[in-house]
Amino acid sequence: MDIISGQAMFLLFCFILSSLFFFTTARSRRSPSHVSMSPPGPPRLPIIGNIHLVGKNPHQSFADLSKTYGPVMSLTLGCLNSVVIASREAAREVLKTHDLILSGRHINEAVRSNNHHEFSIGLLHPSSPRFRMLRRVSFTQLFSPQRIEATKALRMKKVQEFVNFVSESSEREEALDISRASFVTTLNIISNILFSVNLGSYDSKNSSVFQEMVTGYLESIGKPDLANFFPFMRFLDLQGNSKKMKKYSEGLFQVFRGFYNARIVENSSRTNEKDVSSRDFLDALIDLQQGDESEINIDEIEHLLLDLFVAGTDTNSSTVEWAMAELFGNPKTMTKVQDEINRVIGQNGVVQESDISKLPYLEAVVKETFRLHPAAPFLIPRKAETDVEILGFHVLKDSQVLVNVWAIGRDPTLWENPTQFDPERFLEKEIDVKGTDYELTPFGAGRRICPGLPLALKTVHLMLASLLYAFEWKIPNGVGYEDLDMDESFGLTLHKTNPLLAVPLKKCAIN
Repeated sequence: MDIISGQAMFLLFCFILSSLFFFTTARSRRSPSHVSMSPPGPPRLPIIGNIHLVGKNPHQSFADLSKTYGPVMSLTLGCLNSVVIASREAAREVLKTHDLILSGRHINEAVRSNNHHEFSIGLLHPSSPRFRMLRRVSFTQLFSPQRIEATKALRMKKVQEFVNFVSESSEREEALDISRASFVTTLNIISNILFSVNLGSYDSKNSSVFQEMVTGYLESIGKPDLANFFPFMRFLDLQGNSKKMKKYSEGLFQVFRGFYNARIVENSSRTNEKDVSSRDFLDALIDLQQGDESEINIDEIEHLLLDLFVAGTDTNSSTVEWAMAELFGNPKTMTKVQDEINRVIGQNGVVQESDISKLPYLEAVVKETFRLHPAAPFLIPRKAETDVEILGFHVLKDSQVLVNVWAIGRDPTLWENPTQFDPERFLEKEIDVKGTDYELTPFGAGRRICPGLPLALKTVHLMLASLLYAFEWKIPNGVGYEDLDMDESFGLTLHKTNPLLAVPLKKCAIN
């Protein structure tokens, strides 16, 4: 099994004999009514339950199992009861009907290693005063329509720097690592919104270090971990996820502390008020912390920045990479979207954010990318606060609830030719990604919907449109479109296993 090393298997066996009585007794205490009403699921092995069925890519393994056991499926992963949701109707019940009951989080051991669950806007319960405070600060200072409009020029500038870098690669006829270049762009957009600095450089290894920290952080949270299935083994950290989490998060915290301390010194030596137009999110946080009645403390600031930094870089750049990969594999679709962009932008030379609403086919391409490649295939796992019924099945309190949006996006009862990349399907249907159409919820829905959704949509559309407007593309080394590598690597977010490489070619003229 991919997720269990030989060492882990040996230690697990040592625990089996001493734990057998405990588990057997605990299972026998379940009431017969609950057992009979539980969601169906595959047969369970003693002690480990269904851990052997998790696989390298759980979103795929669970999607296959759901074809047999239905859209509300029960799995036992060691000590952890899990329910996997794999239909639009079941997702609606989780994300809307029982949103409050299912708004808790099942906190894994990697997250506990740095106490992120005590401060994270993504992990705190929505009823928590701290959650409400952090949500309010994020919205008013970052994600309100006014603030997003105020940072439009910044996004345009960073995307133009992206295009300039791609142009240099084009002149040298070099293959471009679209994953890395897209990450640097989103990194610089976020770091300028937060700190007014570029943290990424297209020609620097430092950007690769940041990307490694972010992706490593997400993988340490998202990968299956024996410590989550058997809590009595948590101190062993057999797979090293807690160690990795501490390493990557502490590296990012050091970056944040450096900016915070420097800004405090800068503000203390400043004789005049800082111009309003040059104030960034860090300035706003410091004002809230140092006001007459402090609204936020330094721990909350660091963990909020961690949430925003990670969520705003990796997911956006990964979506751009997946979209380009799908377009390379579908040349007719690539031509169609480029023709639309060329027709709308014409000889203007630069794609503006205001142009996006005039590009319905581009918007359909992005939706189709979200359908096939949602950034978080299970969203963020939820926890049942009380017993609850989902489509008539009894889900026990404290169960982990996984909404498999990857599986729902490929459900043949919802989508014709579900594995085919076909943006036209969204020209025929009024379906959005904003949390009201439960067949397409890559950002979640309800109380737990991603607060950065508006900024993410603007960033992804602008970056993708700019790449398609300014350049033609070819796959290097004679690789055919039909041979394009589309393998996935699972973590909290979904990545291409191998980065997408492509050669940009400057267009001779715009029609």
